[in-house]
Order: sequence, then C-alpha cells, then structure tokens
Amino acid sequence: MITAASAGTWTLGDLTVNRIGFGAMRLTGKGGVASDRERVIGVLRRAVELGVNHIDTAAFYFSPLRSANEIINTALSPYADELVITTKVGPGRDPSGEWLPLARPDQLRGQVEENLRQLGRDHLDVVNLRQNGLESVAEHFGALADLRDAGLIRHLGLSNIRPQHLAQAQAIAPVVCVQNPYGVDTRRMHDQFVRTCGEQGVAFVPFFALAGDGREAGGVATNEAVAAVARAHGATPAQVRIAWTLSRGPHMLAIPGTGNPDHLVENLAAGALRLSPEELAGLD
Repeated sequence: MITAASAGTWTLGDLTVNRIGFGAMRLTGKGGVASDRERVIGVLRRAVELGVNHIDTAAFYFSPLRSANEIINTALSPYADELVITTKVGPGRDPSGEWLPLARPDQLRGQVEENLRQLGRDHLDVVNLRQNGLESVAEHFGALADLRDAGLIRHLGLSNIRPQHLAQAQAIAPVVCVQNPYGVDTRRMHDQFVRTCGEQGVAFVPFFALAGDGREAGGVATNEAVAAVARAHGATPAQVRIAWTLSRGPHMLAIPGTGNPDHLVENLAAGALRLSPEELAGLD
C-alpha cells in the first residue's frame, strides 16, 4: 500500500516528517460553500493512518461555519507524538472574515496563543512568520524567537519571503523551513532560492504548487506539458505536479490539501512517481 512514507523523510529541527504532508486550507470549504464536516474529519484521520505526519494550518483558515484548526483538533486530538503541526502567524482576520493589517511584533503572542487554544496544544511544533511588505523581518522574527525561548514554540520558519529575509531571520534564530509560492509554472524565479535553502538545510515548502496562479480558487492548474507526462504515466496532473515538486531536492516538502478522500490517496501515491530526466527537462 502506498503511504506518505513513499517519498522519504526530512527533518524540521529535531522533528522528522514524511515529505508529503497535508495542507489544511481546503478543510473549511471553498467558493463560499462550507465543507462537509464529517467528511473532512474523516479525510484527516485517513491521512494520518496513511502516514501523513506533517500538517500545515493557520488560525486564519476559517469560513463562516468552519475553522481548520478546530477540525484538526476534533479529528486528531489527542495528537500522536510523531505528528508535526505547522502553523503561521502575521496575517489575521476579524470575525467577519475581513483581513486585518499585518500583526505588529507585540501582537504575535496573541496569534500564537489563539493557535494553541484552537488546536488544544500547550506548544506549537513549527510557527512560520508570514510577512507581507516588510523590508526587514528582524523585529517580528525576534518576537517569535522570544516565544520559542518561553516554550510556546519549538521551531521557527518563514513564509512569503524574499531571499534577504532568510538571512535576517537566521541572524536571530534557526530557520527550519521556508514557505513560498512555487511550482512547475509558478514563481520559477525562486529556483536559485530553492537551491540555497537546500544548501543550508532549510526545508522549502511550496504553496500553490497544484493550483498555480489560480491560487485560492483551488483545483489543479492545466498545462499541456504536465498533461502529457500524466498521460504517459497513467497519472493525474496533480500527481505529476507533486512528483515534480519532490524532484527539486530532498529538502522539498509537499503539502497538497483536499477534502476528498480519493484525492488524498492519489496525492500520497505521487510520492512513488518517478519522472525521467527527459520528462523533468520537458516540464522545465
């Protein structure tokens, strides 16, 4: 049986995770339609049964009737020791769902505590600072480093950053992962940054790797080169995109999200899909 272990593992600090994880953004529904709560709880539980031990979430992943963190808590608490839950802070939304300005450094503790409450945890495994428009992340990252020292956070990462932000953060505390938009046909100007992260032992966790520039609209972006490789392997375009992501280096972690149990199994099977050098060159 194909499991999340088929793609191998990586370490986030002292935490070992399978390279195919699960992104929680889709758990709440899309297009204004709430997810089927029992179905997505079942998907999460099945994911863990199939070896997923890295789940990416955020307190701002919510819709009028659903909260990703609350669904994770309901589905998986009490949590297995080997399960790593990564969350992110910086952005925030008011109760109506409207986006708030990026949190100030002194507001980050409140966001961390909100994630702790929703997830039912006494510490967070990994917290990513998701920045927007900052020239320097030093003050914000320093505030999170203080919370790490206080025992509320185990490891720190960065999201939506430019390359110079990594060095700014590393001067303050270790960075275990970077989350940036990246995929076959998305933000390929990050190619060198992806390699830099690998050289420094920092995991690169791409988002929008399946949706491409469709972003929050969901679904899998269409691309004839991807479709051709998928046909050759009897695979889905999503599986090809995940396999391409994993091929970019052993430090690449995929976090495809779905509320569909069949798509979950397909996504995990992508870890066993090996693309030839010619196919990879064609995708590039």
